[in-house]
Amino acid sequence: MASFVSWNCRGIKNKFSDLKDIINLHQPSVIALQETYLKPGDTIPLKHFNFLHKNSTGDRATGGVALLTSNSFPTLPLTLNTPLQAIAVQIHTHSLITVCSLYLPPNTPVDQFSLNNLISQLPTPFIILGDMNGHSPLWGNPDTNTRGLQVEKLLNDHNLCLLNNDEYTYFHEPTRTFHSVDIAMCTPSVFPYFSLQVDNDLHNSDHFPLILSDNRRQNPRFNSASRYNFNLGSWCTFSSLANITKEMVSDNSIDIAVKNVTEVLISAADHSFPKISNTFKKQRKVWWNADCREAHKRQRKAWNIFRRNPTTVNLINYKQAKANSRRVQRRSKRESWERYISSINSTISSKKLWERVKKNFWYIQIL
Repeated sequence: MASFVSWNCRGIKNKFSDLKDIINLHQPSVIALQETYLKPGDTIPLKHFNFLHKNSTGDRATGGVALLTSNSFPTLPLTLNTPLQAIAVQIHTHSLITVCSLYLPPNTPVDQFSLNNLISQLPTPFIILGDMNGHSPLWGNPDTNTRGLQVEKLLNDHNLCLLNNDEYTYFHEPTRTFHSVDIAMCTPSVFPYFSLQVDNDLHNSDHFPLILSDNRRQNPRFNSASRYNFNLGSWCTFSSLANITKEMVSDNSIDIAVKNVTEVLISAADHSFPKISNTFKKQRKVWWNADCREAHKRQRKAWNIFRRNPTTVNLINYKQAKANSRRVQRRSKRESWERYISSINSTISSKKLWERVKKNFWYIQIL
């Protein structure tokens, strides 16, 4: 189970199915996206996740960053005063941490002041995830570019820790070469708890997802089986039951005072709000069928062959398998949509109608 995932998706609308695959595979609490290619009014209707995004300036849908946060954890969006393509939230998994998604375009100058200003606005502890288009031996490149030197300076000036290893994160198809341009960095206090791996599948992008795991989440103490549903229940009941008296605090030591107050709050919450399961809920793809699975399997096989032996012939075979998988999925989506439309008639109940609308909401959004 991953804590955080970072992925340059190169357009999230046409990678929506791949995003669901990543979520189902790694079960993250936060997904940081770069190059979303979204316009101001666009959104991502993803069940069980909250969506926050920032677009690049201009009329064209280019660049852009986003954060998807699991609604199983309390989150607070942060307002950043920066010209950079950056967005951040605070999320409380087992402790409070700030997560920032950052995209630095390769051909756009970025001044060091803007980077320093961004760091100053992030509450600690924090993790920054993103495609920074920087080359440096520190994160696995044989060469160094100007952006890489900027990122190195940022790490040194603010005493930040680099979570990357030497794994490549980007595939440049024209030259059939691999590079490391996607970076994860954090404040020192949380560095010992996180480990980074790179997904071995591009998921139809040219960047591999970064997978950050928090080893503290392996401890059952931090994996709550249930949580309060604050959308149901009564805050009035909670307020009346959460009776914290002066004597609880003033007449006891700090440890006992904290224990007393905590017990009162938990008891009040137990009597005011229902609990719901905190288990992971898979993302469904109603159109996915055996043909899609087989075509996707052939694409993965062709990719693995090419990655082991990156020849021109193997690249052509991979691109053909990828194109075929896309055709099969488009056909399956179209047929699923046609079945959905044909199932609507004058006898269908409003309840059933809205159930089907919710299942097919993504299709409605893109029509």
